[in-house]
Amino acid sequence: MQTRRLGNSDLNITTIGFGAWAIGGGDWAFGWGPQDDADSVATIRGALDLGINWIDTAAVYGLGHSEEVVAKALEGMKNRPYVFTKCARVWDEHRQIGKSLKAASIRAECEASLKRLKVDVIDLYQIHWPEPPEDIDEGWQTVVKLKEEGKIRWAGVSNFSAEQMAQVSKFGPITSLQPPYSMIRPEVEASVLPYCLANNIGVIAYSPMASGLLTGAMTRERIAAMPADDWRKEKNRHYQEPLLTRNLHLVELLKTICARHGHTPGEVAIAWVLRHPAVTGAIVGARKPGQLKELVGAADWRLTPAEIGEIDGYLKANPA
Repeated sequence: MQTRRLGNSDLNITTIGFGAWAIGGGDWAFGWGPQDDADSVATIRGALDLGINWIDTAAVYGLGHSEEVVAKALEGMKNRPYVFTKCARVWDEHRQIGKSLKAASIRAECEASLKRLKVDVIDLYQIHWPEPPEDIDEGWQTVVKLKEEGKIRWAGVSNFSAEQMAQVSKFGPITSLQPPYSMIRPEVEASVLPYCLANNIGVIAYSPMASGLLTGAMTRERIAAMPADDWRKEKNRHYQEPLLTRNLHLVELLKTICARHGHTPGEVAIAWVLRHPAVTGAIVGARKPGQLKELVGAADWRLTPAEIGEIDGYLKANPA
């Protein structure tokens, strides 16, 4: 699997990374329903066997549980992958999630993540959301200090606008941005991706398959049968009408394209994201062993200009 240099870092990451959001399990505000930890561990190890060399998680995924599962999967490994995690989301004893970019809070989050991940240093530490916006300077300065102190190797942000990145960069260089990016969420193409490209900021795109919607496996029946604690059912507008019909028709186009090459609709969706010159890698989640085998082909496959034109034509004719 090919690798690309992540921004201004010394990290050469595979174009596909393992996303650990869903393995945090259910019973929290943005959970994906019940998840078996043994399946999660096997899935992570299977991802590494396929050549993936980085894992992206966050403290808030499963309220700490995702980081613990990642640590369990990597226990005893000599050739460990890079591990990326995030801060700026905290929770209380009632499992209610709050937002904080205060220095003391970020430091406490970092120490807790180091402990859960069972590592001495975090390869990439990212501010999860620029919230509250009035504290992003304080938050970024704190992350930069954690890098200087050796708690983290590289520092990045997630969900920041180009203006917010420009605002905080005076306190220290940004290694990477993690934005939502897919063919049904292309908004970052306007200003965010050009800013990253111009400033040597790596981009690791999340939800390239729109949280499973573009895999080809999602149907109306499957969506209706989702467990109550799957956040997509109620909180993701792309899973609801009128966008759902539009998106399912898009998947039919992806099926037509992938059939020409022996790939899957999910691989088309990932390859579309990786086509952009600003994108270093795409985060791909999986919950069961074997799922990634149907997706990793996107790491080295490129859509033709004509196929990109087919997709862009559909999107322009059917705006969100």
